[in-house]
Order: sequence, then structure tokens, then C-alpha cells
Amino acid sequence: MKLARWTNLDGTVSEGFVIEDSTVTFPDGATVTSVLELGIEGARHLFDRVQSAPRTLLSQVRLLAPLPPSSVRDFVAFEEHVEGVSAGVEGTSNVPAEWYQAPTFYFTNPHTISGTGAVIRPPVSDRLDFELELAVVIGGGPSAPESNLDVDQSASVIFGYCIMNDWSARDLQAREMQVRLGPAKGKDFGMTLGPWIVTADELAPHLDNEGFLAVRAEAYVNGDLVGEDLVSNMGWPFPELVAYASRNSRVVAGDVLGSGTVGNGGCLGELWGRNGGLTPPPLQPGDSVRLVIEGVGEIQNTVGEPVSAPPIPMARPRTRQRWT
Repeated sequence: MKLARWTNLDGTVSEGFVIEDSTVTFPDGATVTSVLELGIEGARHLFDRVQSAPRTLLSQVRLLAPLPPSSVRDFVAFEEHVEGVSAGVEGTSNVPAEWYQAPTFYFTNPHTISGTGAVIRPPVSDRLDFELELAVVIGGGPSAPESNLDVDQSASVIFGYCIMNDWSARDLQAREMQVRLGPAKGKDFGMTLGPWIVTADELAPHLDNEGFLAVRAEAYVNGDLVGEDLVSNMGWPFPELVAYASRNSRVVAGDVLGSGTVGNGGCLGELWGRNGGLTPPPLQPGDSVRLVIEGVGEIQNTVGEPVSAPPIPMARPRTRQRWT
């Protein structure tokens, strides 16, 4: 099953299933959010009910991000990506020992998410980049666990998958990381999810004997292939990422968890580190970025003109008196 949200020709927004080359609206006013809360079995019941319902061709709608996430966590689960990016930042490839000890993630902004086909309006940046990732979407269902999940429980709450592009302004990000906090403004201006949510059962045949998804991921800039990898090259399979996220916390239906950037050119920043310079060049207005993941689909976005923001003053000198 594939779940999606879209804008119709008359400007209204609909939510439902994608079946072959068409869309069909959920019955009873259901939304992607409410279907995620039902879990896969609940979604399958709705899917059976719409088989004879009216359909609209995909060519007659504009796909949106497939859900408004409850939260977005983004991991850094590919060792090769860490090696390449660190070469650009530190001058030599380095994977910290701490990376191997546990999967690391950051939270990002769920309010600046777009769908495939959208024009991305970045901040002013000399090093605009994309990031090719696969994300899991958490579902619910009767008695779905939320906290301190083990790996089997985590696998049971993975509703499905979508492609993630974690757009990045590397120059802004580099300054923030010097303060040992973030990334923030280098990332939170935009993220693309899509083209739809593919339920976990559809990708189950691609799981290897360790639970990794052996699907191909490809990144194209202006039609040129710049990166390709297997998602199974992650350091941890997705259920282990979900389990870690739930430790002394909660994961709920509608949460999105990204894999982090795949290796072997999953972003320009990795290639800059390996090539010793800005080759290929940073993204510019008018550039097209297309990300493809086997079994899921593809998303495509065009880079728009950057958006200037009001300046921020420097920190004030520490000259004020202490309270006495």
C-alpha cells in the first residue's frame, strides 16, 4: 500500500491511497495521520474498502509531503558518509569512536517540510547541499508500545518508508557545529519527504538476514548521477534506530526517523571532503535534485532563489555587573 496527500486541480487537498497510476481518497474523512494511528491492519481494512471507489490520475494532482510529522529525528547511520564529510571539515577522514557506540540523531523542524515537485527556497548560502536518505514512519494500532522498545517491538511499529532529502546549508551548519550544538539554521529551512509512504510489508522482501534493507539509493543533480549506495550499508538496521529513539522517551504514530545520508556520494559535502574542494559545485538556483530509492519511488525538487533574512547582532560584551 502507498499512502499520500495531494492537491487537486481545484486547489483542494485530499488524502488517500496511490494505486498504480491513480489516487483514491480515504473513506469516512480519514487522513494519513488517523490511518497511521490505526496501524497497518487498520490501513489494510480501508484499502480493501476503496477498491471500487472513483480514482484520479496521478498526472492530474500535485503530490504533497505524505504526512505532517509529529516529530522528525534524523540519524547519521552511514559510516562512509561520516568519513567523507569529516575529511572536508577536519582535513582527514575520521569516524569518532563514539559513533560506533550508539546511533546518533538530531531533531529538526516539522513545519518546513515539502513534497516532491516543490521549489526549495534556501537561506543565503555558498554551500547549499542535498542529503539522500530513507526514512521510516511510525504507526500505531491496538496497544502499540511507545517507550523503551526492544528491537522486535520497534519493528512492529514501523508503518512504512518514504524518501527524505535533508537540505543543508553547509557554511551555516559549520559555524553552528563549532559551538557544539546543532545543526539548526543550517538545516531547518527545508526538508522534502515523499513521494508517498510505502507500507513496511512492501519492502519486507528486501530485508536481509540481519534486518537491513538491501535497496538501491541514487542521487542525481541536473540529470547526472552523483551518488549511489545500498541502504543496507547502514551501521544499524531501522528497528535498532527506533529502539534507541524510544529509550527513556516516546515514539508515537506520525513520527519520522531518517537514516542519515547514504554513503558514496549521498550528498555533495561527502564528495567535497573526498575531492579536496568544491567538486561537484554547490547547488545553485535552477538546479534540479532527483533522489531515487528502489521499492519506494523518487522525489524531485528545484532549487529556487535564496531568501534573505534580517541580520542578527553579535553577542553583547560581558560587561554587565553581577547581582550582589
